Amino acid sequence: MPLAIMECTDFSEFQETLKNMRRTDDIIINTINSVVPTDSFHTDVSASCKNLYDNLEDGNIKREKHIKNCISVTADRVKRLKEQKDVNSEDVDLRKQLRAEQTKLRMLQVELSVEDLIRQRTSKVFNEKCRKYYKPL
Repeated sequence: MPLAIMECTDFSEFQETLKNMRRTDDIIINTINSVVPTDSFHTDVSASCKNLYDNLEDGNIKREKHIKNCISVTADRVKRLKEQKDVNSEDVDLRKQLRAEQTKLRMLQVELSVEDLIRQRTSKVFNEKCRKYYKPL
């Protein structure tokens, strides 16, 4: 992932990046159906399930790290803007910037909750289809 994306300045760009990173989770049912074929196919289902699990976990870790990084960066911006506002409370542009950053911070925090829901949904589908072939530690 390019470092420029990790800067988190544009929330729309951030959401687009997350959307792309969530692709595997979004198509989990189709992916599972291709990994766990009908009994007439003789593939190594346990290896396929393990590989899918590893890919899902890797995606979960990367997305969570990305979200938390953006939360940290934005929280630092909010803190700096508050300090500047304390020094110059009459600056209207500064107050607008502060409100915008606070709003972005709240939206980023919501993304952590969304991420948790996605992880739960994906885990449920994975366990329903792959549990008899692969059990993660």
